[in-house]
Amino acid sequence: MRREVKYGLIGGSAALVAGVVGGFALFGGGSDGSNAQGVTAADAKNGGSGTKAGPASAQEIATTSRDFLAAWQSADAAKAAELTDDPAAAKTALAAFAKEAHFSRVTVKAGAPNGDKVPYTVNAQISYQGHQAPYSYTSALHVRRDGATGEPRVNWNLAVLHPSLTKGDTLRTGPSGTAPINAVDRNGKPLTAKDHPELAGVLESLQDKFGGKAGGTPGIELAVRHAADGKKPKPDTPLKVLSKGTPGTLKTTLDLKLQTIAQQQVDARKNASAVALKPSTGEILALAHSPAKGFNVATGGSLAPGSTMKIVTAALLMDKGLTSPGKQHPCPKYTKVAGWKFHNDKMSEIPHGTFAQSFAASCNNAFIGEAKNLNNDDLTVEARDVFGIGLNWQTGIPTFDGTVPVQDGAQMGASLIGQGGVRMNPLNVASLAATAQAGVFRQPYIVSPDVDHRKLATAARRMKPGTASALKSLMRTTAVAGTAVKPMAGLSGDIGAKTGSAEVDNQKKPNAWFTAYRNDMAAAALVPASGHGGDNAGPVVRALLSAG
Repeated sequence: MRREVKYGLIGGSAALVAGVVGGFALFGGGSDGSNAQGVTAADAKNGGSGTKAGPASAQEIATTSRDFLAAWQSADAAKAAELTDDPAAAKTALAAFAKEAHFSRVTVKAGAPNGDKVPYTVNAQISYQGHQAPYSYTSALHVRRDGATGEPRVNWNLAVLHPSLTKGDTLRTGPSGTAPINAVDRNGKPLTAKDHPELAGVLESLQDKFGGKAGGTPGIELAVRHAADGKKPKPDTPLKVLSKGTPGTLKTTLDLKLQTIAQQQVDARKNASAVALKPSTGEILALAHSPAKGFNVATGGSLAPGSTMKIVTAALLMDKGLTSPGKQHPCPKYTKVAGWKFHNDKMSEIPHGTFAQSFAASCNNAFIGEAKNLNNDDLTVEARDVFGIGLNWQTGIPTFDGTVPVQDGAQMGASLIGQGGVRMNPLNVASLAATAQAGVFRQPYIVSPDVDHRKLATAARRMKPGTASALKSLMRTTAVAGTAVKPMAGLSGDIGAKTGSAEVDNQKKPNAWFTAYRNDMAAAALVPASGHGGDNAGPVVRALLSAG
């Protein structure tokens, strides 16, 4: 550690008297008959032989702490370390401190000892690449007798260097992570956590991932760099900011107008969330959740998607040639899978209907009854290889990308209607609708991959042309003459929709889901514990599709 001033001992003597020397406020100093090595009169009487026992004397505490602090201040890590009870660890830590903290003009003022505890105050100048700032802090050390040698030694731990340090930590001055960013929407309008608290976590994630790629410069700070907690690194703890840095501008795919509408809609409903995106590109246009300062269910939630999953199931059944929109496909009141008896909502049935009628009415047993004709992994493969569910999405922020586990028996039957082990969030479900509209999965993202050249997830195959056309006809029928007719009424263009109600144990009302597309916009909404999807989540999606 380079310092502008180095401090030495008076007249070269190893014995120091009370007073201030080289910035130290010193104490003790031979008034009780001790020699320079801190040997007491009783020790001298015994000829200095044998290992000393018992607590360190006041003079030993004063002398040892004084010599340790003087050596540390003078950047003599080896000498200071030898005055501790763990010289190897102390030398390593002291050397790292000297290299990383970038302190100069260091002075240490010791306070009055309290038993074996010696408090002290450090005053220093932080100097790093032209940035300077004064810094002061207090800490303390303990002097105890070494059990093996009997000599008084500083009880070593990292808090001796700084009270914020614990095992594995280091004190460093340098760039404060990545550069700050000014995030903007697709039209250049600013996005701030103050104006859009629902985006606070999103903006923080964007800062971490893209701060070094948006053209800004990071700030400079003194901080505690923590040891990793398992495999996950812990963020630094700032202690002193030398400069705040210069932000760069990061363009997102969000549309501020749609974002505002989405948030207004979910704010009017308890714990609701919604997402809108472009099927032609995968660009995320809006993501909202309530409460705005709560967990972001829109991108991080993991819930049963209910009958919105029938988008995937319908594509699977048609891919396998098991059905088609106009084919007779009755939906019985009851059906059995592996000994489990399933019934439709309100005991309804469509005994002589087509598959289009069963889809539009969201009649469960028309789907569950097909379990006997499927392999256990068929739904998992369709969801992954055609709709991209469960792939590692590179959206630009942390997201849960859905899961459709391989299941058998009754659980497999339940998965066909979005129950069982199937888990998704509004981002995943909006992507289902977007894939249905486009006929191909395009991974959602909030920052263009051109910014950091990351590789977006791609599905193994496009939807079969016949399946793609038939799926769109099913979703259009649902929008104009099925369970989604009320929220979709009056919307023109290329439209399609699917409702969903997911049952949850010990919950009086099901979670309401709704997803739909209109031209080049797809959206999904979730309103937990509210009832049917069309009535409760449908208006949220309609508001977005109308504005788009």
